[in-house]
Amino acid sequence: MKPNPEYIRKIQDIVSKAPFPKHMSMNLIEMDVGLAKIELLLSTVHLQPFGLVHGGVIATLIDTATFWAVFMSLDEDAGLVNVDLKLNYLRPATHGRLHAQGRSIKEGKSLCYSEATVFDDLGTLLAHGTSTLMVLPGKGLDVGERKFLPE
Repeated sequence: MKPNPEYIRKIQDIVSKAPFPKHMSMNLIEMDVGLAKIELLLSTVHLQPFGLVHGGVIATLIDTATFWAVFMSLDEDAGLVNVDLKLNYLRPATHGRLHAQGRSIKEGKSLCYSEATVFDDLGTLLAHGTSTLMVLPGKGLDVGERKFLPE
């Protein structure tokens, strides 16, 4: 199945205008079946008192990348909610852009499982995490387009 590019653009627009991603300077830059890429432009608001990126920022990137990596596998009327989030912080970050890549591992009718990695601009691995997500039938986004193009 080939994803509908117009559907993906509409999802990206919805995400970019949503209050929290906008507040975090976070963008959904790519999504496909089983894959999502998120970027976050760091500023001083993302730093903790020691001048390092706050762990919650990294956790947010992993949460977001794992969520959108699973999203395209859902029925069109379904949404998701995070059940758990596990992550390991591997290196600190202080500036630049952070890049998260999410990958779906298992899609089920009620639970899905995915992973994400976070890198800095130099390609240094900063964190890795996994997430279990619960499928919510009837809670999908109405964007007026089909997820996939007819074959």
